Amino acid sequence: MQYAGGTNMMIRMKKVGVNMQMHCLLRQICSTSGEITLPNTLPKIIRNHPYHHRRRSMATWPKVRPKRIRMITFDVTGTIVSFRGSLEEHYLGAATKLGVKDVDSSQFTAAFGKAYEETSKTYPCFGGDDLTAKEWWRICVLKSFQYAGAKMDSPTSEMVFQRIYSTFGSSHAYEIFPDALPFIKWAHRNGLVCGVLSNADERYGDSILPMLGLTHDELQFQCFSKDIRMEKPDARAFLMAMNTGESLLATSEPLNPANVFHIGNDFHKDFQGARRAGMHA
Repeated sequence: MQYAGGTNMMIRMKKVGVNMQMHCLLRQICSTSGEITLPNTLPKIIRNHPYHHRRRSMATWPKVRPKRIRMITFDVTGTIVSFRGSLEEHYLGAATKLGVKDVDSSQFTAAFGKAYEETSKTYPCFGGDDLTAKEWWRICVLKSFQYAGAKMDSPTSEMVFQRIYSTFGSSHAYEIFPDALPFIKWAHRNGLVCGVLSNADERYGDSILPMLGLTHDELQFQCFSKDIRMEKPDARAFLMAMNTGESLLATSEPLNPANVFHIGNDFHKDFQGARRAGMHA
């Protein structure tokens, strides 16, 4: 989940990146073909992965036969990018600077969660064809303050929103995990196509990722739910990302889902969604 421009980490600012167990699994899958050898010293990419929090037997999941991995898709926030600061710091800080009072800071996290869920239900995919991403975030942000007890007139509401929206379009709100870029470069050296599949709006690809040094040279294709009009864990979103990146492969050999490895930090949206699409995760 975003705050006003990020994704997938509602309220949790915990710094988690690409999991070491995922890297080891990728090593195992890639070595099946004998074509890719990972370095003995692996980058320490994610430190917290859904596998650690679920006890469900892997035998209960649809089988994905080992095949040569040719493509990696990444979630963004919580996987390769982290938020800086806290929800309260950014949202309430903006309101305080404009003299807004009577906001229950102890309830703001819950208020934001309620506003985000309602806005997502009413306008899926960050507004899709009905709203711009900025209009979507204006509704969500102002609802958050409303549910937290804030009383603002229209001019003040707009100024508070603009401060928050601008912050989440700048480097003040994000940082890249230090081991994410080395991992992506390793993948490129080994002939893997890398791209993004994220429940987010297009601003990530337009400005936030490039600002952090992740351009289309690093993440060669980028699929955001706002653009593709569908969200993870919908299997169609994963297949659309795969089809988007297929033309970037070095050979014309057909790509199938078992050639794709998805890395993310949400058990339901990333792991379950990818596995149901026939991909490794």
